[in-house]
Amino acid sequence: MLPYVPVPATGSGVDVPPSRTALVTGANRGLGLAVAAQLHARGHRVLLAARDERAAAEAADRLGGQAVPLALDVTDQESVDRAVKYTGAVDVLINNAGVQLDWGESPSAVDLDRVRHTLEVNLLGAWRMAQAFLPGMVDRGWGRVVNVSSGAASFAYGPAAQCPAYSASKTALNALTVMLAKETEGTGVLVNSINPGMVRTRMRPDAEQSPQEAARHIADAATLPDDGPSGVFLRRDTTIPW
Repeated sequence: MLPYVPVPATGSGVDVPPSRTALVTGANRGLGLAVAAQLHARGHRVLLAARDERAAAEAADRLGGQAVPLALDVTDQESVDRAVKYTGAVDVLINNAGVQLDWGESPSAVDLDRVRHTLEVNLLGAWRMAQAFLPGMVDRGWGRVVNVSSGAASFAYGPAAQCPAYSASKTALNALTVMLAKETEGTGVLVNSINPGMVRTRMRPDAEQSPQEAARHIADAATLPDDGPSGVFLRRDTTIPW
């Protein structure tokens, strides 16, 4: 496992650019909201994206300041296209929006329509967002993309047969991370996946880790220094095997 050096929050003596704009998908609750709060506390303008416009607005109101609500459905290309026109330049993209619909099912019996929907959100949603915002980062010479993945996607520890659609979608998301990192090598854009571990959210209410604890590590990945890693799988302050 290789260490990386996260960027501390503003006020720690380290110069963190205060003018970055970060977009977090699935930001109206749980882990996404906690990540948005972390980035907001570090001085960034944060776009809180959610399918429900009212939920996004309520979440942004809770943060105040430079928090901006954004109605966005990652499975809808027209919705993403509208968001691009509304947001302007985005420097940091956190692909957090995701679903897990097949816990306890087997690969040989899981409903393929459920698999298709899971892939549409977890993989193609992130891919669609990257296509929308990554080219602008490359043009400006700076950007960070963080794909929220899972230990269930790792070939070293999984994939997890008890949630086959979810595992397959996150494994494919990791592959997307590697491809985008190779494409953007040397451009000033860093693209990484992160395994936040099990987080106590609506998806996993039994988890011990709070969204705030996991969010800190995701925010670190989103504010890596220019010599930070790209195309790796992060877990807390280390890289882990794919």
